[in-house]
Amino acid sequence: LRGGRVKDLPGVRYHMVRGSLDAAGVKDRKQSRSKYGAKRPKEA
Repeated sequence: LRGGRVKDLPGVRYHMVRGSLDAAGVKDRKQSRSKYGAKRPKEA
């Protein structure tokens, strides 16, 4: 996330990686998983 904004997360411009808020923010994240610290979903 590093300081830009993301289309599917309106109003987000934090200078941090979302790895720490993994459980809160990125459960359904499949496309840019590594950026968001989301684990690889099992069905993939």
